[in-house]
Amino acid sequence: MAEVEAIVHVPADRVWAVLSDGWLYSGWVVGATHIREVDSGWPGVGSKIHHSVGSWPLTIEDTTEVTEVEPGRVLQLLARAWPAGDAVVRVELTALGPDRTRVVMKEQARSGPGKLVPQPLRDLLLVRRNRESLARLTALATGREG
Repeated sequence: MAEVEAIVHVPADRVWAVLSDGWLYSGWVVGATHIREVDSGWPGVGSKIHHSVGSWPLTIEDTTEVTEVEPGRVLQLLARAWPAGDAVVRVELTALGPDRTRVVMKEQARSGPGKLVPQPLRDLLLVRRNRESLARLTALATGREG
């Protein structure tokens, strides 16, 4: 499983505000390029973001679904981009004080061609991508009104 961590200098509720706004998904998830629809219950279990992945005109339209949520603390997703496959992504927030939050992102390919890539290489690629995703998530949370 690929795992990355960052300490961000904003309260956990500001990071959660970004995660819980499905329309911001393509702003922090590397590869997601367009949000077509967000289910009204987002981020409730079973709710989905309908998104596009890739560069126009070669985009894939698919969904990401919430599989577990602890508001303010945990968001677990099943991210799909068929025919490439799907992955389980888990984001965990831990408040380290009033203005510091540990953000941990874990990702594991679940199915599709991504599972054929040897685990060490797959993790190397995912770690690089997810470091950038955490940097984008941090920027969005930092820029939000307090």
